[in-house]
This record gives sequence, structure tokens and C-alpha cells, in this order.
Amino acid sequence: MIRSFLLKLSGEALAVSEQDIISPSMLEAYSEEIECAISNKVGIAVVIGGGNYFRGASLQSSGIERVIADKMGMLATLMNGLALTDFMRQKGMDVEIYHSSSIDGVVGPYDRDLARARLDAGEVVVLTGGTGNPFFTTDTAACLRAIELGVEAVLKATSVDGVYSADPTKNKDAYRYERLGISKLLQKELGVIDMTAAVLCKENNMPLQVVDSRTPGWMLKVIEGDPVGTIVHPQE
Repeated sequence: MIRSFLLKLSGEALAVSEQDIISPSMLEAYSEEIECAISNKVGIAVVIGGGNYFRGASLQSSGIERVIADKMGMLATLMNGLALTDFMRQKGMDVEIYHSSSIDGVVGPYDRDLARARLDAGEVVVLTGGTGNPFFTTDTAACLRAIELGVEAVLKATSVDGVYSADPTKNKDAYRYERLGISKLLQKELGVIDMTAAVLCKENNMPLQVVDSRTPGWMLKVIEGDPVGTIVHPQE
């Protein structure tokens, strides 16, 4: 049974459709899953992306300098984090939110020791702003924070039920891996996480589990060790 993990949510995971920026129903759904996990005495940190607003790489193509575009993306993650934090607090959960940089009157700066203490006290820790540096994805931030905080695994919530050998919507012969090594993930360029994030997990022995977050009760199944999604093992 997993006792602690870092949940990686993309910004797009907070939207029901491409027309949405952020959906209250998705915020409610994730809050309920996290509430269930907390009730089972599981420590949870959350890293959230900002792709439902925009991505730094795509903004660069519109003429905005990449460093500036990535800073805008970091602010987008904060908006998502504030929304999720508010929904969880409305359910009575103890939640602390941090950003990679301090924004006075809005959010405090990430501090590893404080965040670990909050986790140990049974609080949910929401981490926004990525790594705080341009050119790094929030997947990399998720793996980095998981290693820093000493959780057992990174849980990546997606809209598919694991890692496939190819895009299952385009290739009828694609098959799902139940277990996969990070070396094979990199070799086959399956695109689950970027190379920097994968290498971080591999070098620091941090497991990754990719799961479908659309089915109610999915988080409890992961916690209880049910065969859900794909487990990406760092030493295989």
C-alpha cells in the first residue's frame, strides 16, 4: 500500500473540453479523490501544470521570448493551484499552497523543509510555478519535488489508462504496458514524460505510475495496490 505520493496534474486535466479553461466539475472530482486518499492517512503533494491557459513553448511561436513565455506559464500554474486549493479547503481539508517564487499577498515561496513538515502533519501540499526556471516542464518539476520531499512515487493522472506502445487512437495494434522500465520508455520515445524528468526518476529510484483519472475511485485503487494503469520502474 502506498503511504505517500506526488500527484502530477496537467492544466488540461482541469478542463472538461478544449473550450473550457477550468471546470468546476473537474476541480470537484479531483478534490474528492484527494479527500478519500487523505482519509486513508496517505501523504499527498500535488504539482499542477498550466497548459489549459497556455504553454511557454507555444507562446514562443507567437513572438514572445521563450523565457518570458515560460514565466507566464508559471503564473498559469498558480491560477490552477489556487482554484484546486480552494475546492479542497471548502471540503475541510488542510491544504498549503506554494509557488516557486514568492508573490506577496497571494502565495509564499516553496520551502522543502516546510513542505515536508506539512506532509508529515497530514496536510495536502500544492506546488505551483514548476521548477521556477524556464525551459523545464512541470513533469520535471513533479519528479524533482517528489525526490526532494521523499514520497514513494509520482502518480501522473491522464485521460488514458496507461502507457501504450503507440497512439491507440491512431494504431489499432497498440497495446498497453502494465509495467515498463524507464530505460525502455526513453528508448522507444513513448512521450509519457520528458527526458529530463525520466532521467531524474531513474537516477533517484523514483517510480512513476500513469493512470486514467476519469473513473471515480481511481486514486484509492492505486493506493491499495490494485493493477491500475502502467507502472514505470526506474531500475528496469
